[in-house]
Amino acid sequence: MTSARVFFVGGLMSFRALFGFMSPWIFVPTLVITPLFQILLFAYIGRAAELESDEFYVIGNALQYASVPCLFAMTNTIAGERYQQTLGFVLVTPAGRLPLFLGRSLPVVVNGAFVAAFSLAIGGAILGIDIPAAALAPLGLVIVVCAFSCTGLGLVLAGIGLRVRETAVLLNIVFGLLLIFTGANVPLAELPGWMGAISEAMPLTRGIEAARRLADGGSLSGVAGLVAAEAAVGVAYGAAGYGFLRFMERQSRRHATLERA
Repeated sequence: MTSARVFFVGGLMSFRALFGFMSPWIFVPTLVITPLFQILLFAYIGRAAELESDEFYVIGNALQYASVPCLFAMTNTIAGERYQQTLGFVLVTPAGRLPLFLGRSLPVVVNGAFVAAFSLAIGGAILGIDIPAAALAPLGLVIVVCAFSCTGLGLVLAGIGLRVRETAVLLNIVFGLLLIFTGANVPLAELPGWMGAISEAMPLTRGIEAARRLADGGSLSGVAGLVAAEAAVGVAYGAAGYGFLRFMERQSRRHATLERA
């Protein structure tokens, strides 16, 4: 029961603290309005250059923008404790590290899925894309899996945040890499070979492809392999991130760098 409380209640309290000191209107323009402008930007660039359809850009950018809440929130729910000088109090507790760290990821996954789903629905409505009703439930599953896999990468970055001075620049670089390498705006087949190889190891790549196939009338069984692979990427990043957090915790204790860069 104690581990369950640490996982669910502790994770929720930590996530609420991210926005507890800000007006909700910071959340709205950052995670609700901004992704719509990203969708419109690339959709109209695609129209002007006569490249891909509006549907291509709406789906790609809606799912890719889940990386903002997933990366930034996941990193800051853990690294932020360090900046507030509360990390030491968290780590001296007898609570198990697995529910302590991974519990903070659950609200992040939910938030990332909400941002992606909202962006897809509103962006699609603005640009008039038509998604079959039968594809909505499978698309919802794909969105959740994408948010999960991207949060796993955020857990890795959270480990880095226990050592470096600040993470904002790093997170923006990773966001840019996901924008390019995941096929959100450029078909994977048109990427150079070395970029295609990197994209295979990144979250969102398979999820975006699965979402596009579903929107084109494909079935969930037809994209099950892509969805399973996306989930596996999330598990791999999550396991690596958890291991990295434990390693950085031990290193911080050993070298007295817990709350300093």
